[in-house]
Amino acid sequence: MLNRIYIDNIINTALSEDINYIDATTDNLVDDNHRSTAYFVAKDDGVLCGIDIALRVFELVGDGVEAEILIKDGAQVKKGDVIANLRGSTKTLLKGERTALNILQHMSGIATATNRCVKLAEGTNARITDTRKTLPGLRPLQKYAVTVGGGRNHRYNLSDGAMLKDNHIDAYGSITAAVNALREKAGHMLKVEVEVRNFDELNEALECGCEVIMLDNMSPEDMKKAVSITNGRAKLEASGNITLDNLSEVAKTGVDIISLGALTHSVKCFDISMKIQTEK
Repeated sequence: MLNRIYIDNIINTALSEDINYIDATTDNLVDDNHRSTAYFVAKDDGVLCGIDIALRVFELVGDGVEAEILIKDGAQVKKGDVIANLRGSTKTLLKGERTALNILQHMSGIATATNRCVKLAEGTNARITDTRKTLPGLRPLQKYAVTVGGGRNHRYNLSDGAMLKDNHIDAYGSITAAVNALREKAGHMLKVEVEVRNFDELNEALECGCEVIMLDNMSPEDMKKAVSITNGRAKLEASGNITLDNLSEVAKTGVDIISLGALTHSVKCFDISMKIQTEK
């Protein structure tokens, strides 16, 4: 799902930011021929994501590092589990350590958080999805991590689908006028999603034949009513003020989609360390 060109661009940007033109410590301290072994170890329980990308860091830093992956993306890991073994140039291992861990910890944090939400929605029809609230430049990595955690992706970008949010509607005048204007200009493949804030807007969106309707900041009670009103005529997406405390209740209302910006914009990194040992 991830393009190698994109991955390498992200890694090279991160390495250039971190190393600049030399590693003042490693380049002055370690001989070019010095070799070491190392391993990644989990310091918490969760879902692993990004191991191949993390190991790609060392390939771009320099030659001479071999890796053995013991745990793959999507697997549950426990505190103390060894994720991968590495062996090769000490300089390469030290220079790539932080960038590799930053990527692996961040992506595993997203996968872990997503998996937790997916489990809370088990037994319902609701799918957990991300949003466009991603860190600049990292969207494909973050959205990939959501899928590894068991979630689904919302739009990748503004070209993927038409979503009329409150500001679009307020600026254009009404849901009906905005939807009609879109359909006059857009191709037949374009789906339209409309954000609604109340039942009047919900009924208007249904009358327009919108494929997806976002229920913005509605209570679970109002979501249940919206599901009843819609009666399968459109997919319903719950969004806004959804937390781990109320996610299960929201899922049980009968909505089809639960979108959570927190999966990518405020996730906690998963704690992983790299331990290095000099070869005898």
